[in-house]
Amino acid sequence: MPSAVPLRTDFSARELRRLAKQSRDNNQSRRLLSLAAVLDGMSRDDAARIGGMDRQTLRDWVHRFNTGGPEALLDAWTNGPTPRLSSEQMSELAALVDAGPDRQADGVVRWRRIDLKLVIKKRFGVDFHERYVGTLLKKLGFSHVSARPRHPGQDVETIAAFKKNFPQTLSAHLAELPEKTPVEIWFQDEARIGQKNGIVRQWSRRGSRPRQPADQRYENAYLFGAICPARGTGAAIAVPYADTEAMQMHLNEISRHVARGAHAVLLLDRAGWHTTSNLDVPDNITPIFLPSRAPELNPVENIWQYLRANWLSNRVFETYVEIIEAACDAWQKLIA
Repeated sequence: MPSAVPLRTDFSARELRRLAKQSRDNNQSRRLLSLAAVLDGMSRDDAARIGGMDRQTLRDWVHRFNTGGPEALLDAWTNGPTPRLSSEQMSELAALVDAGPDRQADGVVRWRRIDLKLVIKKRFGVDFHERYVGTLLKKLGFSHVSARPRHPGQDVETIAAFKKNFPQTLSAHLAELPEKTPVEIWFQDEARIGQKNGIVRQWSRRGSRPRQPADQRYENAYLFGAICPARGTGAAIAVPYADTEAMQMHLNEISRHVARGAHAVLLLDRAGWHTTSNLDVPDNITPIFLPSRAPELNPVENIWQYLRANWLSNRVFETYVEIIEAACDAWQKLIA
């Protein structure tokens, strides 16, 4: 066992205890008390226990105290290594990721970590590991997510104007309603569900490739769904076809779910069975049509994605009846 390191004697045990009492740092206080115990002649093992440490740790703090005095007993926290990219360069990288790659210049349609590693090296002269590029992206507030589909013929200005002017549109459609009538905002859409089903991601052992059944048959059903997010409720029907008759049935179903005395504003796309004059719209529903080719304005699109990911994918349906039962079961679980 190495011999005990002599402790500097220009501080008395009494002075060290006074400093420990005055210190606002708990760690510094307990180290000062251990050193005061050493000056009082206590064994190093017992003195270490007073400070809640072992003998070797006490030896290290004796060295620190001998070199720098009481101030050396404070924890020396650092901010870590100096970042290799400046704040301006990080901002430039964030703007680059936001803008996305140029297919002609960069050769890809989405940024991968390996692509950004090369861009960072070329622009800033810093060569990061590919994995650390992912860490940088998370620091900048990015995450690896699925993109939302956008119709190639979409009119961005029309969509922006619809969102901006929606309060005025709502007021115009509801001008004839009695004053103080409660208004509910509903969203409607339909999804085709069938045997040719999707396969979604799942947790599995690293390095493995799990298998799931994938049917190639074409039996389908349609789930007409509508949601009222404010009330946390919805109305749906499962039918063999998407047509005017099915839409009429769905409107009647929605009407039954609108709160008594309230009026529903139903936002929906411009499918032919939505806009036909052959529909008899219930008195407690006012339809408002979304701009063409703008599915991202309809939150029911997210509902379909959620239903498929959690209850409808990775499955095989032998009959049309099984498809109907699965669609109804998934909707009921969602509403529950």
